[in-house]
Amino acid sequence: MADLITVEDPDDPRLRDYTGLTDVELRRRREPAEGLFIAEGEKVIRRAKDAGYEMRSMLLSAKWVDVMRDVIDELPAPVYAVSPDLAERVTGYHVHRGALASMQRKPLPSADELLTTARRVVVMEAVNDHTNIGAIFRSAAALGMDAVLLSPDCADPLYRRSVKVSMGAVFSVPYARLESWPKGLESVREAGYRLLALTPDEKASNIEDAAPHKLDKVALMLGAEGDGLSTQALVAADEWVRIPMAHGVDSLNVGAAAAVAFYAVATGRPTA
Repeated sequence: MADLITVEDPDDPRLRDYTGLTDVELRRRREPAEGLFIAEGEKVIRRAKDAGYEMRSMLLSAKWVDVMRDVIDELPAPVYAVSPDLAERVTGYHVHRGALASMQRKPLPSADELLTTARRVVVMEAVNDHTNIGAIFRSAAALGMDAVLLSPDCADPLYRRSVKVSMGAVFSVPYARLESWPKGLESVREAGYRLLALTPDEKASNIEDAAPHKLDKVALMLGAEGDGLSTQALVAADEWVRIPMAHGVDSLNVGAAAAVAFYAVATGRPTA
């Protein structure tokens, strides 16, 4: 059973995992280095626990203690009960959902490990927006993608914002980082995958005509918001595919485009 500890000092060293959560650059460096990530909100905390992540501690406002009582009673991690004001002073923002947990990261699998068992893979290049990362993972989980591969410069899927936007789907879809880019794409092709690059370029095939749902193994490549896939990534692809657009719209937000493309990979029907 976890200890319930009331804390009234925002500088208490036991709250160190939660300090400065709005300092993006600090947290990007610190969290992977220290092997932790922050889960926010009851549902996300429960999904992280159910996915097998070890809890380091919880930070709860008083009204959330009863809501999380079963988790508190089950896990041997300290639980810090604080006022909403103190939580804001520690984290740097108003914690609307009143519940945070510091979780221990797991070692990432290698790309080769994931490619051995998956059939439908998402490959992201330089996607640095945490909201987009979370949205893509959520769609990947919902629409049956088996794994995600990240270029070395992609954002951290376990950053608080990514986890929150994904509603914990980052815990459901296994992911790995390719060690080099775009050279790492060679290992994907060697594992039997057809590399499809999603792009609005007019030279690209309609994704429905490419019939990704009929391929034995498919890797769908997505680029960053605005810039899209780099020239090097496009050259490395086996085929360029696009989502057909109407009303003069030339492109979609990468999170929305990913969801449509994943549906095409799963069912062959990208449009209504």
